[in-house]
Amino acid sequence: MKKVAWMGGWLLALGLTTGCGSTPAPQHPGAILPLRTVRLYETGVGYFERTGDVSLASGTSLPVPAAHLDDALKTLVVVSEGGQSTVDGLEFESSVTEGMARALAGLPKTAQTELTYMRLLSSLEGEEGAVRTDGPTFVGRVIDVIEPPPESVALSSEELEEEDDGETDRKKQKAPKARKRPELMLLLLTQDNEIRQIPSTEIQSVKPLSPVTEARLGLALNALSTRAPQSRRMVRVVAHAKGPVSLGYIAETPLWRTTYRMVLDAVKPEGVLQGWALLHNDTDEDWSQVRVQLVNGRPDSFLFPMAAPRYGRRELVTPDVDLSTIPQLLDQTPDAIWGDHADLGESTGYGTGYGSGSGRLGSSRRSNAPQVRMGATSVTGYMSASDLLSIGNLAATQQATGVESAALFIYTLPRPLDLRAHGSALVPFVQATVTSNRITWVDGDDSPRMGVLFTNLTRQTLPAGPIAFFSEGGFAGESALERLKPNEQRYLLYGADIDVETKQETDSSVRETKQVELRQESLLEHFVRTDELRFGFENRSGQPRSVHWALTLVANAKLEGADEVRYDETTNRVIAVFRIPARQKVERKVRITQGLQDVRSVEDASVEHFDTLSKRASLPEDQRKVLTDAAEQRRKIDKTQEEMKEVQEDIQRLEKDLERLREHLKALGGEKGAGVAANPFVKRILDAEDRLEVLRAKERTLADRSEEEKRAVRRALKPLSAEKDKPGT
Repeated sequence: MKKVAWMGGWLLALGLTTGCGSTPAPQHPGAILPLRTVRLYETGVGYFERTGDVSLASGTSLPVPAAHLDDALKTLVVVSEGGQSTVDGLEFESSVTEGMARALAGLPKTAQTELTYMRLLSSLEGEEGAVRTDGPTFVGRVIDVIEPPPESVALSSEELEEEDDGETDRKKQKAPKARKRPELMLLLLTQDNEIRQIPSTEIQSVKPLSPVTEARLGLALNALSTRAPQSRRMVRVVAHAKGPVSLGYIAETPLWRTTYRMVLDAVKPEGVLQGWALLHNDTDEDWSQVRVQLVNGRPDSFLFPMAAPRYGRRELVTPDVDLSTIPQLLDQTPDAIWGDHADLGESTGYGTGYGSGSGRLGSSRRSNAPQVRMGATSVTGYMSASDLLSIGNLAATQQATGVESAALFIYTLPRPLDLRAHGSALVPFVQATVTSNRITWVDGDDSPRMGVLFTNLTRQTLPAGPIAFFSEGGFAGESALERLKPNEQRYLLYGADIDVETKQETDSSVRETKQVELRQESLLEHFVRTDELRFGFENRSGQPRSVHWALTLVANAKLEGADEVRYDETTNRVIAVFRIPARQKVERKVRITQGLQDVRSVEDASVEHFDTLSKRASLPEDQRKVLTDAAEQRRKIDKTQEEMKEVQEDIQRLEKDLERLREHLKALGGEKGAGVAANPFVKRILDAEDRLEVLRAKERTLADRSEEEKRAVRRALKPLSAEKDKPGT
């Protein structure tokens, strides 16, 4: 038999040509292979590997929860060292879906249908059973289960009761009592060929006598059980092995989670990082000396229905001529078919028809990082980094990007683990010395915060999880560590720094416009803004402080006066670093120069905006002249819009007058009995309609003029366009 190499010296051989009868099925499932390795993934699945010897007589088995059987069947792999084993097949009890189990038991197939007493008894129609009543027990076949007639059944009158009132004995007759209406009636054909109708009020129990029926009812109850997915299935492996065999498969597992502790060094800018993993054994099997591996990766995995039998649907093809399964003369004669025709001569109609249909079942399977925009927002536009002016590139100061040597990282616990069924454990999986510079974090007007600038100096990616900090022999605070690749850095803040006070003041802010550009329908003002700031610090602690001040700047900027300038790529913010000695007050002057652009649409640019730009002495003379001409054209637009506003107000007043006049005319009866000259309201309405038409014509003229004036503004600004020489612009 051909051998297939697999996994570095482990071979897999499947006995594909082995007949079903070559190895007789044993009466017991065989020994269970012990669990040796569990590999847990971040996607909520685990790889379980069992290793041991396989018995040629009984084979070997592995326990799988019923809900996980599909996963095991689609991922099960059998390996043996040196390829000395072959596998004849896997044997297991077939899975039955709830709908299939209901159908086999004669119950409604849909899970939404309630299982009532009547439906359970109806599933026994045609089956043999024993019906135990208040009297005898009847054995026979169930014919049907029907509802009783709506009227109640009366009992005979009871015996008269005697009463002694101390004077004479007399009898008192009571009215007949109504028997309780039964819920259903069971029709039974007994062994003596008697047809009996038994009300449910007299039935104590019904027992099916067919072992097949009993088994199918039991199967349906198993499928209906809420614990059915948790029941354990035994998958038996029939193999010819000459050594240990390993069976591997995946199953759903709880997510393993991480938590960290960092012990900060009192002197050096470093700390000891401890990583702990929280594991859960949610199976019914104890883990004994199991090697546990934690995989920091996300391989794709999906659910796929595989274990339960599935059936396709075939198209129904019928003969061209309709044929009945019931003979015509089974219960009637030709005369009865033809009819009496007693109403011969009257208009009659007769018709027959049939319908049929079939359907096809279908199925389908469907196998952001925060964005920060820096700069201020103006009333009608927005500011961003200028793409024409070059001031500097603060983003170039960002740290090197972390690099992974592989897509998946595997943490193997140093020793095998013992974990009881449905137990949990917190186990260490990493310990390393890492760089952790203590810092004081300042962001706007918020109070200073304590933290560290953490660098992952391990060789593997650290999963996300909470982290607790310890310093000076005690607890310092908590934070959260996101997924971090090797050599990546993150700011981790864990408490308030009450020993440091800060303040910020602005001495001056100068805006110098360098160029104005027309870009499509937008007007861009490129300018340089220079801010002179003063940062004040008071460090009351006995240790120096490294204050990291977060600033909202564009990358096209330059910062002078700080001890160090950093760029945080996670938040796209510039970090100014100031080193403050112990027990000192310090004031630092900082100059920030940014290359910015103000963007607003040409249509929204006002006369004041054009006038302001045209008076900027830093702009070239030719651009200032263009902006002056654009301002004059914009004034024409404003004048036209004022005229249009007045016309629109006149139109609204006339429309209200017309509505009022028409109401008056309607109240006076219109033109009945008089001509137009005799009715003043008619003349006033006609005059108002004429004036309204004139105003609407004027409104259209002003609208056309406004559009032409807008085009004139664009033509005036065209010398500012970088595309002015292109055709069609």
